[in-house]
Amino acid sequence: MGKILKEGKWMTHQLSERQMENRKVISKMLLQQHKRKSFLHRIVAGGEKWIYFENPKRTKSWVDPGQPSTSTARPNCSGKKTMLCVWWDQEGVVYYELLKPGETVNTDRYQQQIINLNHTLMVK
Repeated sequence: MGKILKEGKWMTHQLSERQMENRKVISKMLLQQHKRKSFLHRIVAGGEKWIYFENPKRTKSWVDPGQPSTSTARPNCSGKKTMLCVWWDQEGVVYYELLKPGETVNTDRYQQQIINLNHTLMVK
């Protein structure tokens, strides 16, 4: 038959050559700094992600080698969704909040998240 099973992929933005080189240079500098004095264990990062209530299932299809897989449109940005705010360190998730549907992060909420995160880190 000669066909292979492929699953469609989400498309993300592409980095330019300059952006990739910049990331490489910064990463090397940080690793050199870490060798002189350890600091990676103190880094806490955070992010926000919209979680959609309706997630279309990506399809799998049998295609000839070298042929593209099927594409699936991303969920409608105006559909029902909720925001996940998560903070993590090198060991994993430290603190998270799941906001009510339609709510977003404003100055007051962000400030409260930082206070809650700080409390969580003090207890850790």
